[in-house]
Amino acid sequence: MFNNIFSSILTDGTFTGSDFGIVTVTAFLCGLIIAAAYMIRNRYSKSFITTLVLLPAIVELVIILVNGNIGAGVAVAGAFSLVRFRSVPGRGQEITGIFLAMAVGLATGMGYIGIAVVFSVIVSVINLLLNAVNFGADNKGIRTLRITVPENLDFEGRFEDTFRRYLREYTYDEVKTTNMGSLYKITLSVVLKENVSTRELLDELRTCNGNLDISLGRLVEAADAL
Repeated sequence: MFNNIFSSILTDGTFTGSDFGIVTVTAFLCGLIIAAAYMIRNRYSKSFITTLVLLPAIVELVIILVNGNIGAGVAVAGAFSLVRFRSVPGRGQEITGIFLAMAVGLATGMGYIGIAVVFSVIVSVINLLLNAVNFGADNKGIRTLRITVPENLDFEGRFEDTFRRYLREYTYDEVKTTNMGSLYKITLSVVLKENVSTRELLDELRTCNGNLDISLGRLVEAADAL
């Protein structure tokens, strides 16, 4: 009984109408499982979630139409998947979701509906567990500090005393001019000391930069893009 899960319902590249209906419905169900799991504790758009639902069935149809020729099917389906990322860089989890949907579509297209369902559930559950325990997250509490200073202010070394009092670590990431060169914007990655008042830090920095804009926020997840 258990071994039947790993058997294909399609033989010799032929299929009936009922076989096609079974693999297509299975592909859609697996797509729904993948999409539902991705929606939990992840950033997403409506179009991407729709893509995760539909992609397994699309790949499944491609595999069926090439009569089980995996090489040709993967080549065609791979070309289709590139459309999603032709202009906008994909985050790591987005690309993983796309490949998972393609793998499930490949399995259903070959008739391995048991493998497709089991694999979708297992990977989705593992994804939820990893998100629940915040696996791989940076626990150092790195935040982004942005300070605006006027062009006539010598900012080099001006904030160091304040940084040493309030910050455990800090790194200069970027210095750029803005407003036709009349202002400098300094961007740093910082780690605050324990029990430090954010308001006191910002108030002290304001006295050093002429009361111009200062922002302290979460670190932008640029490293998440592949």
